[in-house]
Amino acid sequence: MAPGATLFQHSWQDATLPPMPASTIQNKAELHQTLVNMAADIAAARPAGVKFALVGIRRRGETLAQRLAPLLQQLGAGPHMQGAVDITLYRDDLTTIGPDAVVHGTEIDFDITDTWLVLVDDVLYTGRSVRAALDALIDLGRPKAIRLAVLVDRGWRELPIRPDFVGTTVETTEQQIIKVKLEEVDGSDGIDLV
Repeated sequence: MAPGATLFQHSWQDATLPPMPASTIQNKAELHQTLVNMAADIAAARPAGVKFALVGIRRRGETLAQRLAPLLQQLGAGPHMQGAVDITLYRDDLTTIGPDAVVHGTEIDFDITDTWLVLVDDVLYTGRSVRAALDALIDLGRPKAIRLAVLVDRGWRELPIRPDFVGTTVETTEQQIIKVKLEEVDGSDGIDLV
């Protein structure tokens, strides 16, 4: 070795590290069982004699709501109405997205006034998507109550929002990502930690 040379020529800051492999939290069968359990919890909490609506936040929340509906029907607690809410125009970071924002539209063809409404989303993180969905829903009417159902609660809340129905809770670092895959959207089912 030449004088002054070191064994390591690069610092850790210069190194390009390979991406961490995804770790599977739930496979297809486990995800299905989680939805069955969530449906049972929702059915048990559903008040009698009140209109019941299930509304998913686009995109994966909508798909999860569509999967929960027949499970609730099997329990004799199916929703009277179903819909999907697009939160794009209600996001608090809309100005940073600018002209790249894609609006898919809200599809709620019923009056939400006086309904017991369960809002469904895939992952609860900062709470900002849920806040946007609540704003969008309140523009449509005054539900009797809104309850939040999430497949994954990963923590790191920035707003005082808490789910009523949780499929699974996963402790994460702020940098980690929870990736929910649904067959209808992604071609396969599962939950991964990336």
